[in-house]
Amino acid sequence: MTTPHSAVASIRTELLIDGQWRAAVEGRVFDVENPATGDVLTAVADADPADGDAALAAAVRAQASWARTAPRYRSEILRRAYDLVMSRQDWLAEVMTLEMGKPLAEAKGEVAYAAEFLRWFSEEAVRVSGDHTTTGDGANRIIVTREPVGPCVLITPWNFPLAMGTRKIAPAVAAGCTMVLKPAPQTPLSSLALAGILQEAGLPDGVLNVVNTTDAASVVERWMTSGKARKVSFTGSTGVGKLLLRQAAETVMRSSMELGGNAPFIVCADADVDTAVDGAMAAKMRNMGEACTAANRMYVHRDLAATFAERLAARMAALTVGNGLESDTEVGPLIDSAGRAKVQRLVDDALARGATALTGGRLPEGPGYFYPPTVLADVSAESDLMSTEVFGPVAPVIPFDDEDDVIDRANDTEWGLVGYLFTQDIDRAFDLSERLEVGMVGVNTGLVSNPAAPFGGVKQSGLGREGGRVGIDEFLEYKYLAVPRRQGRSIARS
Repeated sequence: MTTPHSAVASIRTELLIDGQWRAAVEGRVFDVENPATGDVLTAVADADPADGDAALAAAVRAQASWARTAPRYRSEILRRAYDLVMSRQDWLAEVMTLEMGKPLAEAKGEVAYAAEFLRWFSEEAVRVSGDHTTTGDGANRIIVTREPVGPCVLITPWNFPLAMGTRKIAPAVAAGCTMVLKPAPQTPLSSLALAGILQEAGLPDGVLNVVNTTDAASVVERWMTSGKARKVSFTGSTGVGKLLLRQAAETVMRSSMELGGNAPFIVCADADVDTAVDGAMAAKMRNMGEACTAANRMYVHRDLAATFAERLAARMAALTVGNGLESDTEVGPLIDSAGRAKVQRLVDDALARGATALTGGRLPEGPGYFYPPTVLADVSAESDLMSTEVFGPVAPVIPFDDEDDVIDRANDTEWGLVGYLFTQDIDRAFDLSERLEVGMVGVNTGLVSNPAAPFGGVKQSGLGREGGRVGIDEFLEYKYLAVPRRQGRSIARS
């Protein structure tokens, strides 16, 4: 029997279905490991399709009554949840660090970021509006209302386990939708802790149902093909997103997809090198590079490339790698052995094609899934990492000479989530930003994520937007009422 780590001992590790914490039908459990040590933190319930069916049925039963609740009531639940999350920031950060590895200081930053979605959508809940006008001939009134889309399937990734939960749950709650949530099996504890907080904040039974499982394909497919769930919101790989879209097509489900990225990071000839290096550190090293927004291809004008690479390598080499719970740690482990092996394969391929490792590039000894911060110079355009999302602390630097050419190279990918651009010329900034085929652009900054901004991409990086004023729209449908006007009151003809 697993003895839970002290920080996670107070977290309910069962399934949350219709307001009740319960074991999986077959009593199955799976272990949650600390990627820094390989130690088991605890075991959580492992749902099968029957458990998933029960969770969706609970969401369906709760939908009608939840949709009729007052916007202010839903708003106040979210605001209480925000206050509770912030009051437990240290604890939630420790849980996150234990289950996915990021340094404790960064985990605390994610807790604050996650909480802000609760606060933002608590304010948006009371601002859902419609429209009222008349037809062109004056015969009818047109009344437009907004209504919750219905029960939602929410699927979250392991790399930002708390923030990706609140970014989906908060707008659903604000809109009046019920939910089934499947967290990533690597990091279920943050989601379970959040579910407990939302219960404490007063969220009614059945509105949020949490299903941990290692059999996601079977559980989620039943949800997708049931005809009872009316929306899916997924953050994860493009491959899985395409599968979900195919399943959603069978019942014409509303779909929000935040998928993979291959972010270009462009440093123009007039850029301030130190500002660009600061931006590169933020865009590359957030979450050890395990982020869909991570800078994946660093195109630097040839006049600056050597200086930029040298300064970036010095900054990367100086970072302290270690267990995220240690106060001096700046870079934690990758999520698992498969993730680390992928990073090493991509680095080895680049080196074999003529790249030079200015720092890093080799697996360290010892336990845990650590990988050193790595800077590669002289990277060939044929290298696999130029067309593959690295998801690790590896920065390839590629010189360029012509802005038209670098834009073509930046756009030469199936993805289009985010791009980064560094220049001191405002006209150039606007021109190149408009030409980048991405949903978001960081101009002289390496950080674009903010609850007040619409997050999302184009091409195969996804559909829809999360956050900002439009974030709640993904969970609302329009309804139009045609109401005849009284005879004799129509607009006079000229």
